[in-house]
Amino acid sequence: MEIKSFNFLPDDAKRIREAVFMQEQGFKNEFDDIDGIAVHLVGFENGEAAATCRIFAENGEYILGRVAVMKEFRGRGFGSEIITQAEKEVIKREGKSLSAHSQCRIREFYESLGYEGFGEIDYDEYCPHIWMKKQLQ
Repeated sequence: MEIKSFNFLPDDAKRIREAVFMQEQGFKNEFDDIDGIAVHLVGFENGEAAATCRIFAENGEYILGRVAVMKEFRGRGFGSEIITQAEKEVIKREGKSLSAHSQCRIREFYESLGYEGFGEIDYDEYCPHIWMKKQLQ
C-alpha cells in the first residue's frame, strides 16, 4: 500500500470515512473542525483509496483518529500499516506518544499494536469508546 500525507482533508479520505463511519456504522457527526488542522493520511492499493486516518496535536499531545479501512480491503494489514505510518509522522514532529479514542470493539486491535487503554469508557453517538495510548521511540 502506498500512503500519502495531506495537510487538508482530501476527497479520498472523505469517501472512506463516509463509507465506513456513516454508511456502515451509522455515525452522523463524522466531520469536524479538527479536519481543518489535522494531517490526513490516505493509503492507496493499485491506485484505489483503501485506508485513512488523521493526526493532530492538542495541548502538546498527538491524537490519532478516524482510522478506517474500506470493507473490500480489510484483513490485509492496511489498518496496522496506516497507523504505523501515522506514528512515524508523529515521531518526525518530535512527538513522544500517540493517543486514540478507540471504539471498544476494536480495543484488542490497538493493543496488538502496543497501545494501552486508560480512563473510563465513554460514548460517542451511543458507541462505547476508550482512550488508548502508545509511547513512541
